[in-house]
Amino acid sequence: MAEKFKKFFQKKKADAKFKLAGPGYKLSESNISSQSSNSSKKDVPVVPRAGLSEESKIAAEAALARLQKKRENPAFNTSLAAIQAQVKKEMENERVATTSTAASSSANTEQEKSETQLDLPKNYAASGVFFKCPLISNDILPRDEWKLNIKKFLYEQLVEERGLTACLLIQSCNNNREKVDTCVETLCKYLENIINHPDDEKYQKIRMSNRAFCERVQPIEGAMDLLIAAGFTETKLKNPEGVDEDYLVFNKDNVESIESLVTLIDALRTAEPIQLELDRNLQVLLPSQAAAKVQLPASFYALTPEEMKREAQLRAEAIEKSQMLRTKAMREKDELREMRKYKFAIIRIRFPDGILLQGTFSVYERYLEIHEFVRENLEHSDLPFVLNTPTGHKLILDEDADKTLIGLKLVPATVLTFAWHPSVAEEINKSPNKDVFLKPEVMILVQEV
Repeated sequence: MAEKFKKFFQKKKADAKFKLAGPGYKLSESNISSQSSNSSKKDVPVVPRAGLSEESKIAAEAALARLQKKRENPAFNTSLAAIQAQVKKEMENERVATTSTAASSSANTEQEKSETQLDLPKNYAASGVFFKCPLISNDILPRDEWKLNIKKFLYEQLVEERGLTACLLIQSCNNNREKVDTCVETLCKYLENIINHPDDEKYQKIRMSNRAFCERVQPIEGAMDLLIAAGFTETKLKNPEGVDEDYLVFNKDNVESIESLVTLIDALRTAEPIQLELDRNLQVLLPSQAAAKVQLPASFYALTPEEMKREAQLRAEAIEKSQMLRTKAMREKDELREMRKYKFAIIRIRFPDGILLQGTFSVYERYLEIHEFVRENLEHSDLPFVLNTPTGHKLILDEDADKTLIGLKLVPATVLTFAWHPSVAEEINKSPNKDVFLKPEVMILVQEV
């Protein structure tokens, strides 16, 4: 059955008429260009993608499109030499600025304490949290838009493949998992009764006013479509009191065979929700663009706006508490509670040349995902490297691979420092390309200041 679902999506994705309407968003630009309506031309993807190794063609097209845009703007030179010169200049300016502002830092402390979390920053580290759904299309969209598009996509398939589509609707378009499970078991029971008692009319009618049907089946999106696929039709019949009432009645002529109901039961019990993949929202930053304090949009938080407001009102109490003498366990408990306010985190990797690579991660992803994200974007991806936390802790793949971002205290935003592994560092430093870290198609994604 899993193979049937796989072939279902492969067929739909290959067929152009089932492609979702509307383009994805460019995560790096504020204006979204209209795509050509000429279906004979292949549009380049509208976003830079993180999966450079697995989807190299898409990444190359995105990089070329971005390169072409920057070529049209002579004010920004994307050559490697120009970028390196810009980085060197910014790092020097950063050192000068750090020295000149050291004396005034204490004066700004009180002002920072008076700011609340309700203040909306003008510049976010990311424009939002975006997702992919490779089963359906290459678009990159916010979660809410994907939910709408998945529902639209599935409803478009009902006429051609009602049974499998209804199973996917039930699993993907209802939020309450407990109610979905109850609905699935109830539907399976209806079909099993028909299979086990093919000549008993009692099991071939469902009274639509029946309490179990009204509570367990009718409210679940896709359930009625499943019953139609199973051979049921809605009709008026007289109830035991002699009053006309709505019933769902099974007709074996509406299905290929009774055995086809076995396939539907199997599909119901094995179908899974259509999964979204978190897009890394890959960005390449100059030092000046990463100098400001990281500000995150609301989509990164696990809290609602009301909860955020309550958190802001409690800040004064938190500041007061910070002046108290507390144990290490108390401090760690507070840190963990603070990190659990977030669903996603911004991870930046600073390279020795000053360039920063940025990606978006779930707070429950493992360090292995960060390591792979960096490796996939390296020019020399086969060479070993280490990442260091701001506290100087070396993240070692063999030891930290399965630790979550929360477990490593990398939430909500962290800058990790890149270094080649000692086993290859000396050899690389002798190489003429020692200052080359990221792939060329990644470097040209450097954001315009």
